[in-house]
Formats: sequence, C-alpha cells, structure tokens
Amino acid sequence: MSNAQRVVIGLSGGVDSAVAAALLKDGGYDVHALFMRNWDEDEDGYCTAAADLQDARRVCDDLGIPLHAVNFARDYRDRVFEHFLAELRAGRTPNPDVACNREIKFGVCFEHARRLGADWFATGHYARTASVDGKPRLLRAADVGKDQTYFLHTVPGEMLARTLFPVGGLRKTDVRRIALERALPVHAKRDSTGICFIGERPFAEFLARYLPAQPGPIETIEGRVIGKHRGLMYYTLGQRQGLAVGGVQGAAEAPWYVAAKDLGRNVLVVTQRHDDPQLMCREFATEAAHWIGGSPPGTTFSCTVKTRYRQPDQACVVTVRQDGGCRVQTDLAQRAVTPGQSAVFYDGEVCLGGGVIAGTAANETPAPTAR
Repeated sequence: MSNAQRVVIGLSGGVDSAVAAALLKDGGYDVHALFMRNWDEDEDGYCTAAADLQDARRVCDDLGIPLHAVNFARDYRDRVFEHFLAELRAGRTPNPDVACNREIKFGVCFEHARRLGADWFATGHYARTASVDGKPRLLRAADVGKDQTYFLHTVPGEMLARTLFPVGGLRKTDVRRIALERALPVHAKRDSTGICFIGERPFAEFLARYLPAQPGPIETIEGRVIGKHRGLMYYTLGQRQGLAVGGVQGAAEAPWYVAAKDLGRNVLVVTQRHDDPQLMCREFATEAAHWIGGSPPGTTFSCTVKTRYRQPDQACVVTVRQDGGCRVQTDLAQRAVTPGQSAVFYDGEVCLGGGVIAGTAANETPAPTAR
C-alpha cells in the first residue's frame, strides 16, 4: 500500500490543469482528477463541457490516474448564476469567475475532493501560495501576464493552505513546452475564453433567455436623446463597442462611451470624452472585503489595487469601515470604476484580498440581496 499523499486536482480538459496533473504525478503524489460539469444546457453547442470531459479522460488515460466526473450544475445555478442575474438587474457588472472560484471550485468541489480522501486539492491556476508566521498567503504567479490571483482573492485562507498550484511558478510558454514534451493529448488545445454558460456565444442572445429586454433612450450627459439602447444589462461603464450611435447631428465624428446607467429612468448616458469627469474618480467604496490573512493590514494602509483583471497596479490608500467595507483613494484618477466588479488589493507580490465595488459618488448602485 502506498503512503503517498493524495492530491485531487480539478481537471478542466485544458493544457494548464493537464500539465499540473503531470507535475504532481512526477512529484510522487497519489493523483486523482476531478472534472466538474457546471452547466447542463447546451442547445446550441456553445458550451464545450462534453468535449472537455473527453479531453480530460484522454489526459487521465495518458497519465494513468483515475478520473471522477461530478455534476455541480445545480450548485452553480444557485450560488453563481442567480447572483449573476441579480447583479445585472441591479444595473451592475458582475464577475462570475470570482464567484465560481469561491462557491464552486473552492466550495463544493473542494469538499468533494475531501470526501475522495484528498490530503491536498490542486488546480491549474496561475498563482502561488506561502505561509508567513503561520498564516496563508496568496502570491502572484511567476508569469505576471497570466496571473489569476485577481479571481482567487475571495478563497478562504484555510483552503489555500491545503491547495497546490503546480503551474504557478511557470511561464505559459513553459507549460506549453512541457505538454508537448510529454505528448499530452491537449498540448495544442487553445485556451478557453469566458465562462462556460456563455462561452463565445453572443452575450445579448444568451441573456434574453433569462432577463427580459427593456429598451430605452440613449442620452448625452446634457440630456439630449440620440438613440435607443437594448437594455441596460447589456452595457458597462466605459464601453465603446456596440452602442449603435453614430452620425449624430451637431456632434463630432468621434466614438461614444457609456458614462452612466440611470436605472430609475431606464436611460443609458453616453459621452464622446474618453476621460469624461463622470467616468473618472480618485475615490470609491467597496462592500465588505475578504482578507486572505484573516484581517486587513490595518484600519488605514497603503497598497496597490486593481479594479479590473488586466489593469496595472494602482497606488492607493485603503480605509476599512466599521461595516467591513473599504474606502479606496487612488493616487491617480481611475477610469470607469464599475459597480459589481472586484477591487483587489496587493502588497508587492502578495494578494491581500478585496471586495466588490459599490461605486463612486457618481455611479454607486445598491447591491442586490439575492445570492
């Protein structure tokens, strides 16, 4: 009987988790793979879960490890998708990938792995972990361009302490090279984009199945009606594409940007100024924040923040309110700080945690109560 520690890895059918599984097997662990199906509806073929499961099986056959396939679709709908819809109804722009990591991958999936006898849980995320003074820390990946700590900032520290990220210390080019050298069956598979229940299908077409469209006027900041929107849920602050506004009499031949969403009047407010004052701010608020180390560094502290995934770090001062939310003041004005998205805080390579953006004085919208 082997005394090797058991690792259950979330295997997606992609190259990152496949290489992670291979590295764990090379490391002498007793590796089991767990494939999660999070979405059942596939009328139009956009969801790739069936093909991904077949790829996961091929990887497991190649590595000689067992595969467990589990359907978490009901949990996903209840814990992630319903909240996604509630946020859209409230006029906000949610990030379901953050919720999926917290509720599904490091929620029901983590618990299922424990029932399978896991000593460790593992994923193919680009992130790293460490223990400092006995407390778990979430660290940026070695490949800064692929770092996924932004999406992991709400994972409880005690779960991170039992998690392995085998590709977190590698660059993506190294991961591809290892997959090719190992002749893994997914070595040439392209990276997935988006989230499974939307995939690459048209966003508006998908949402129309669940939320009734409520068209309304498009107005300039001055109040002039210049068009008609399809429904406020289809737009986000700062958006340029898809407004279908052009050739407005008396206006310059320049792009239009979403400046605000007026839910009370069902009006989409637009501007031709990329840096319109209504889009810019140096102070915003978050809902109650999650701190990976269990508590913030202080009541008031300096760090950096990202208000969207690909944004470079922005220097800021954070003040934690009594309700657990944060007041964030940035050194430089920020464009299109969007309610519903996450503000994630960093101290160098350490991800401290973060909270959902409630808004600025100009664009704050109430948080939905549905979860």
